[in-house]
Amino acid sequence: MFHGSIPALITPFKNGAIDRDAFADLIERQISGGSAALVPCGTTGESATLSHDEHREVVELCIQIAGGRVPVIAGAGSNSTREAIELVDHAKTVGADAALVICPYYNKPDQAGLEAHFRAINDAVSIPVILYNVPSRTACDLLPETVAALARLPNIVGIKDASNDLGRVSLQAALTDGEQFTQLSGEDPSSLGHRAMGGAGCISVTANIAPDLCAQMHKAFDDGDLATAQALDQRLIHLHKAMFFSPSPGPAKYVLNKMGVCSDEVRLPIVGPDAETRAAIDSALVAAGRS
Repeated sequence: MFHGSIPALITPFKNGAIDRDAFADLIERQISGGSAALVPCGTTGESATLSHDEHREVVELCIQIAGGRVPVIAGAGSNSTREAIELVDHAKTVGADAALVICPYYNKPDQAGLEAHFRAINDAVSIPVILYNVPSRTACDLLPETVAALARLPNIVGIKDASNDLGRVSLQAALTDGEQFTQLSGEDPSSLGHRAMGGAGCISVTANIAPDLCAQMHKAFDDGDLATAQALDQRLIHLHKAMFFSPSPGPAKYVLNKMGVCSDEVRLPIVGPDAETRAAIDSALVAAGRS
């Protein structure tokens, strides 16, 4: 259903408010660069510090600007099941193509709790749902057996996995209907390996900066041109790493500001990269040919 390079969009700010013009420019840049879909209000979009009204506005803006040219997968998760259902319902109401729903963070539910959470969302709203497993942020891990159980539900269509365990791609494919259940990487540095294991694409931070190169890498893989895909991956690897030299999305916004796309403004408790880190990011840009 979803494939290729899918940016986890940053949310541009200007003087503390959403910069709608910069967001529109960012989306146009993504579509012209070949991105296969868009994800507003993910972790990279600073969803944790958006108000509910801002969250809804960003999703609606993304859908309006995209205008049906590419699918929109709306970030819609919460550590409260009731709140997650409300956000998923909003995504459906305003025309999102799917919802990306993170595992409940901070609460540390067990596998039974995780399954119950996603079952409740599946039962409440009829929209394609992509599970989002990122144990380093949520303090809980959606295990393959639980993923397989959820994949049997009618609205659960895939997973974004940021566990960085490539073996899960094969295991989850073996436990689910691999043709129907979509596996997307949530880790840019291992996204090509994820594709080789059977993944369909990557929800990417780096694509904010280099949408064309990320899209070309996935297209080369789809075309069976592994040498080109590897060459592009090697060109991008330092930039992939640089996006986390300081807390995300600080590095991405620093680069986008250099490119004239938007300001580098982030919201506390995130702060932008310091001078030493900015210099390291600049070196990664040179390696990627984007200085």
